[in-house]
Amino acid sequence: MWATNLRIIGIVVGTLALYTLIANKIPQVQSEVPHALTLGANVTPEQLVGAGDQLYHGAGGCTACHGLGTRAPNLLTDEKGQGPVGARCGKREPGKDCKAYLYESLTSPRAFVVSGYEPIMPEMARILSPQQIWALVAFLESNGGTVDVTASDIPPASGSAAPAAGGGAGGAPGIAGGSTDPMTIIRGAGCTACHKINGEGGAIGPDLTHVGSRLSTNLIRESILLPDAKTAKGYEKFKGVMPKTFGNQLTAAQLESLVEFLSSHK
Repeated sequence: MWATNLRIIGIVVGTLALYTLIANKIPQVQSEVPHALTLGANVTPEQLVGAGDQLYHGAGGCTACHGLGTRAPNLLTDEKGQGPVGARCGKREPGKDCKAYLYESLTSPRAFVVSGYEPIMPEMARILSPQQIWALVAFLESNGGTVDVTASDIPPASGSAAPAAGGGAGGAPGIAGGSTDPMTIIRGAGCTACHKINGEGGAIGPDLTHVGSRLSTNLIRESILLPDAKTAKGYEKFKGVMPKTFGNQLTAAQLESLVEFLSSHK
């Protein structure tokens, strides 16, 4: 009897160990989502800078390109003898002060591209709320300049979640208001800033027009959720540019709609 019990215990322990090993081998999607930011009418410059600092070094994804000295200009350190971004932002475009230039750089990054760099930055207003955008502006100004963002610049937060709160964060509506139309999702997520599909979009990332003939359905899904897992040949220098937050930003229905749509493009 004892021998039988020991065999049963051994089988149970062995089975648990096997499943634990398998579970640890499965890649985990670790997406950090820019949480909704609420700034009151009495917000201070210090609070704005602190919130912007967290976004810049965290969920905003800014450090994927800035600070490397290759993909995008250095912002927090010297750039070609001009100092950090707060010291030079007011001299970039005639007629634009630092605050206006930084806001434009975040919301319309192709309006002015610094010489020597490619226009790879997505429109951050598609990803971040207005409150988050202005917090980033304040943080960037604080690096070598004077913070002049005030509560009057920041529109009141609406009752809905910020665009980046996403479908994976407790059932929020997802990108583009939760639409499951693939092209609406693609435009709303800013994909066309880098990728071209059916003649629309940029040429920084791989053309998606015939992506279904190159990648399986599973690989397309993985490329959306874990963009750095595999890098297309010829695009190695852009590894890390694509946001890693889509696993939480897209609803399950949006993700599957997008995967099915791209898979059909043979």
